[in-house]
Amino acid sequence: MGGPIPGRRRGSAQRRDAAARLLARSRFELLPLPGTLDRAAGLPPGSTVTVTSSPRRGVDATIELAEGLSRNGFRAVPHLAARQFADRAQLARTLDRLDGAGVRDVFVVAGDAPEPVGEFPDGLALLRAMAGLGHRMTAVGIPSYPDGHPSVADDVLWDLLRDKQQHATYTVTQMCFDADVVCAFAARARSRGITLPVVAGVPGVVDIARLLRMSLRVGVGDSVRFLRSHRSIAGALLRPNGYRPDGLVRRLGAHVAAGRCALDGLHVYTFNQVDATLRWLQQAQRRAAA
Repeated sequence: MGGPIPGRRRGSAQRRDAAARLLARSRFELLPLPGTLDRAAGLPPGSTVTVTSSPRRGVDATIELAEGLSRNGFRAVPHLAARQFADRAQLARTLDRLDGAGVRDVFVVAGDAPEPVGEFPDGLALLRAMAGLGHRMTAVGIPSYPDGHPSVADDVLWDLLRDKQQHATYTVTQMCFDADVVCAFAARARSRGITLPVVAGVPGVVDIARLLRMSLRVGVGDSVRFLRSHRSIAGALLRPNGYRPDGLVRRLGAHVAAGRCALDGLHVYTFNQVDATLRWLQQAQRRAAA
C-alpha cells in the first residue's frame, strides 16, 4: 500500500510551521489618510502598525496618526522621512512628541520628496542627527531593497545599509512579489556583514489596479516584470477578488524551513484595505496550523 513519504510529510510540516511563524509576526503598514484610525480598529490588539509619510501630507499627519494608534493600544511606528525635516530643532520636537505619546519605534527613510526641505538629504543623515540628540527609541527600522532602487546603484545601497545598521535595530524589505529574490537578498545581506533582523515586505490583499499603481510608485519595476513573465501569478492578480499573497508567504516559509535565509516576520503593505487583509491573514494562519 502506498502512502505519504515520512520525509516529505515532515518537510511539509516544517514549511507550514515556518510560514505560521512568519504570519504570527506580522506588522501592518497604513497610509495617514482620513478615517485610517477607524480602519485600524479591527487589527489584533497590540499589533505593530507602521504609518507612512508623504510630502503632500507632511510630518504632522504621520505623527498624529501614530499618536492615535498608540493611544488605542497599538505599537505605533511612524515613518520619519529625512527630506521632510527642516532642521534638528524640528526633529527634536518630533522625537519629544513621540516620546510623550509612548512611541518607542520609528522607521527612518529618505522620503519621496524630490528635494530635501532642510539639512537632511537622506536617511543616514537623519539617523546620525537622532543619535546626536540622544533619542529614547528602543527600536529603529530602516528600509532595504531586494529589487534594487530606481535611482540608487546596488553597491551604493549596500554601503548605505552597512553605514546605517549601527543606528538601527532591524530592516524591512521594500515590497517584493518574488520570494526567491527576498530570500537571496537576506542571505546576501548576512554574507556582506549585515546583522540586522530582516522583515519581509509583502503586499496584502489588494485590487490589481491599486497594487500596480503603488508598485510602480515604490520602485519595484523588476517585481512587476517578474509577474508579467509568470502567467500563473499574473492570472491570480487578474481574478475578480484581486491579489492574495498566499503563494508568496508559502514560498518564503519554504525558504526559511530549508535554511536558505532567516526572516524575522512579515511587513504587510495593506494600502489601507485592512479588513480584506485581516480576513486573509486569519485564513492563512488557520491553514498553516492545520
